[in-house]
Amino acid sequence: MAKDKIHINLVFIGHVDHGKSTTVGRLMYDSGNIDEQTMRKLRDLAKELGKAGFEFAFVMDNLKEERERGVTIDLAHKKFETEKYYFTIIDAPGHKDFIKNMITGASQADAAVLVVSANIGDGIQAQTKEHVFLARTLGVGQLIIAINKMDMAKYDQKRFDQVKAEVSTLLKTVGYNPEKIQFVAMASFPGDNVVKKSENMPWYSGPTLLEAINTLAAPEKPTQLPLRLPIQDVYSITGIGVVPVGKVETGVVKVGDKIIAVPAREGKGVVGEVKTIEMHHEQLQKAEPGDNIGFNVRGIEKKQIARGDVFGHVDNAPTVATEFTARIVVLNHPTVLTVGYTPVFHIHTAQVACQIMAIEKKLNPATGEVVQENPDFIKNGDAAVIKVKPIQPLVIEKNSDIPQMARFAIRDSGTTVAAGMCIDLVKKSM
Repeated sequence: MAKDKIHINLVFIGHVDHGKSTTVGRLMYDSGNIDEQTMRKLRDLAKELGKAGFEFAFVMDNLKEERERGVTIDLAHKKFETEKYYFTIIDAPGHKDFIKNMITGASQADAAVLVVSANIGDGIQAQTKEHVFLARTLGVGQLIIAINKMDMAKYDQKRFDQVKAEVSTLLKTVGYNPEKIQFVAMASFPGDNVVKKSENMPWYSGPTLLEAINTLAAPEKPTQLPLRLPIQDVYSITGIGVVPVGKVETGVVKVGDKIIAVPAREGKGVVGEVKTIEMHHEQLQKAEPGDNIGFNVRGIEKKQIARGDVFGHVDNAPTVATEFTARIVVLNHPTVLTVGYTPVFHIHTAQVACQIMAIEKKLNPATGEVVQENPDFIKNGDAAVIKVKPIQPLVIEKNSDIPQMARFAIRDSGTTVAAGMCIDLVKKSM
């Protein structure tokens, strides 16, 4: 059963039209995660819409239709099982959804499949570069490169080697080591080397895409880091008391632990003791990273804490920042970002308006190199280092200390404007 298997969040990234959705569809169909009947319906739908050949892409994309009809299926998430792992696949249809799925909520990707088309004239494109830099900025440690559409390159080994060399150079500029990355030669539409070994590339001895994702390392549970438990909700339950609910991001919490919630209402933090821990209606003695728990705390009243506060142990309280420095990528802003701009930062469960105090450096989004010091503004596609002041106290950690608590999305009037991570901060004195 899926719940006994290790869970991995896997995101598919790459330039538009390089075959991301088709790859996901083919992977799910050939591995038996989608049945023949569903596939037949999609094939008919594709023909009807004059899009014969798009049936695999529809495995992900048909969800958009269901969404418009009011069926609540998350646009880009699909469950997928192999004999070894249980995956949540995130198909990144483009900037906006990519970021929303990547950072907000629990879907921080553990690994990514970068799809690059081998078709002559394709290769590395603008979004290929941006997505690679983004994956790096957002802390995706493991990458698989799917060199797709080999059928359109006549299954030519030279073309595969050429694209592999180009991608390797790109990976190095961002800080990935291509020696440790698997490159898969494949063609999703005809189904070469996705799940089934291809007859068409006798020169290729590497894994199929399915074999490659099965060799991904299970994400480490950051149990050695200090406890950080952002609150999603707080309940008051008769006969039990105050019950905060949230997901353990790092560290371990045990029954009997003395914990502190910050910034809390008064901004000073409130201290209590863990009486009980419960997950899926079962009592636990301790909870680890990834566990979604409800826990009863002695000594804290419901009105003292709220969503966005973070619990830690008393001897290692979460960091409340009065200001912080962040590396961001601007994704989707109608005009430009300047000093004084005050959008909402979504970080763990907190949503806090933060003001941009300074734009210190503009970076090349493909390499991270400094292009300009103290620019007047930044716009779509730019990466930058900025200084930020939260309008109210906010818990955030440095990426080098606790990466799970450093990443955020910047949203403004309903869209994700930018994404980034905290690289330095000024700690509020308690």
